[in-house]
Amino acid sequence: MVDVQLSDAEKVFILHGVQDNCREDGRGCEDYRHLEMETNVMSNTNGSARVRLANTDILVGVKAELGVPNPEKLDKGRLEFFVDCSANATPEFEGRGGEDLATEISNMLYRAYDCPNCFNLKQLCVIPKSQCWILYVDVLLLECGGNLFDATSLAVKAALFNTSIPKVTVTRDEGLEELEISDDPYDVQRLDMKASPCIVTLNKVGHSHVVDASQKEECCTLARVIMGVTEKGTITALKKEGSGSLDPTSIEDMMETGRRVGESLNKCLMKALGEEERHGTKKKSLGFLR
Repeated sequence: MVDVQLSDAEKVFILHGVQDNCREDGRGCEDYRHLEMETNVMSNTNGSARVRLANTDILVGVKAELGVPNPEKLDKGRLEFFVDCSANATPEFEGRGGEDLATEISNMLYRAYDCPNCFNLKQLCVIPKSQCWILYVDVLLLECGGNLFDATSLAVKAALFNTSIPKVTVTRDEGLEELEISDDPYDVQRLDMKASPCIVTLNKVGHSHVVDASQKEECCTLARVIMGVTEKGTITALKKEGSGSLDPTSIEDMMETGRRVGESLNKCLMKALGEEERHGTKKKSLGFLR
């Protein structure tokens, strides 16, 4: 959470607006800001996406490499998250200022995706106990405008949806196994992302809670709940942050709101990704890294 200096009058204005379900920018308590998404923005990756949520700008690239499975999951592939907070995003990230936030975001992504029913790691297995695909998901925070967890999860899901993994043929000769990786750009495997989660952050402001908090609203927040939610409303991860306390009723209300918003968010994202994929060959290229 990036700090913004607000006067007492500004905090009172924001708090009263939230209580009246009319926030400072005119949104309701369960409304997201304008979101722009673009996939396939980097040619040197297996998949990529850029998401801009108001002033929050996130870039994600996915690289696939063959490696050894986790000893505890010998028939599954691996998913590795790395988050980097650019010093250009905010002066607070200069030096090692963004390391703690980067660790929090990557840990939350690990927890959200560590669910067998939301992301099937078996689809990344090549040879059980021997070879699997390792997906390195690199996240770069280009600009901070509030709600970093949600924006990052949207960009990660979009980048994984865009990821193409080369087909691998396994041949066995005299007890030895050889791998042949296809160099045909159309002979690829796509990932099933329909059941994968998005992260929804609910900020407690006064006696009410809001989704997609702006930086100013985050400064008025004493506690927040961060959830990983799938399209079917399954909660894959849950975390409470902040020095303020939450009573059981508030937690239940926030979880119910998060589940409802998460279902809608996932459906809208998958619909947009499907439309972009269908019109991808006709769509004018806008990627700023091409």
